[in-house]
Amino acid sequence: MSARPAIFGLKGPRLDDNERDFFRDANPWGFILFARNVESPKQLARLCVSLRDVVGREAPVFIDQEGGRVQRLRAPQWREAPPADRFGKLFAIDPQAAREAVWVNHRLIAHELRASGIDADCAPCLDLAIEGADAVIGDRAFGADVEMIAALGQSAMDGLIAGGVAPVVKHLPGHGRADADSHFQLPRVSETLDVLRDTDFAPFVALNEAVMGMTAHIVYDALDPELPATMSTAALNFVRNDIGFDGLIMTDDLSMRALTGSFEDRTTRSLEAGCDVVLHCNGNRREMQAVANRLPEIDGKVEARISRAEAARDRLEAFDAHRGLAKLDALLERVPE
Repeated sequence: MSARPAIFGLKGPRLDDNERDFFRDANPWGFILFARNVESPKQLARLCVSLRDVVGREAPVFIDQEGGRVQRLRAPQWREAPPADRFGKLFAIDPQAAREAVWVNHRLIAHELRASGIDADCAPCLDLAIEGADAVIGDRAFGADVEMIAALGQSAMDGLIAGGVAPVVKHLPGHGRADADSHFQLPRVSETLDVLRDTDFAPFVALNEAVMGMTAHIVYDALDPELPATMSTAALNFVRNDIGFDGLIMTDDLSMRALTGSFEDRTTRSLEAGCDVVLHCNGNRREMQAVANRLPEIDGKVEARISRAEAARDRLEAFDAHRGLAKLDALLERVPE
């Protein structure tokens, strides 16, 4: 049976027999890991091997490793990467140094991830830092300047790909202006389309050749006043046709409280609206089974996008991590933590 268009999480640091049976039957395209799945580098590497063994192929294994507040691999066993806004501050001093620092930082992230078997990173965040918005994005954004975000976002993607890790830009078409945290409630953005084109949407236009992007569970009144972008045909058509994004589109986590309805309904509505792959993160097997019940076969267009995304893992350039870390520290000296 071919892979199905889903990315699933799991409960703990090891697969149990029930999870093995479920993943073998559901055959998700990929998996996503969180801090609850991590004990040590060796354990993590073994877990990644066991996940791929269950489905019998080199399934992508995703993680959120942005740096700052959002990184699942943490000290003392892993490096604490800086938050995005520190690179934005460096950009204000020296744009070239900032681009170089972002590349090196993400090349280091790729090195750290690949060492444990992880080959896809839900980063970079292309959202704007908007004064007065909910703090869920905050320092996860490079800043508020569109051209800077596009430049640093490109450097981040280049650094990950150079290390054999496929990047996922987020959150399409822009989360920075949200008035709530979509983990807990449904945000709404009421700005006009003209404003959004010039601001929130613009970094995604600039980087519309990214291989993967993650949706935002946000209602944009200018696109669809009723449905969050994840489930809105109008919003996702805008992403495809106006933003020009032809990479693989995955949902943000279907278990977030911004969404309502059964998991069967969330799955069907997201895929019918135009998402290519659904993401379910919390490892709840009952919820994942409901998602799996509604998964179609992967069609030709989605298969082509999956192939491009998987190919982004193939490039692995030589890299000296010790020299890279020293270089990053030197570049960031002008920006205090």
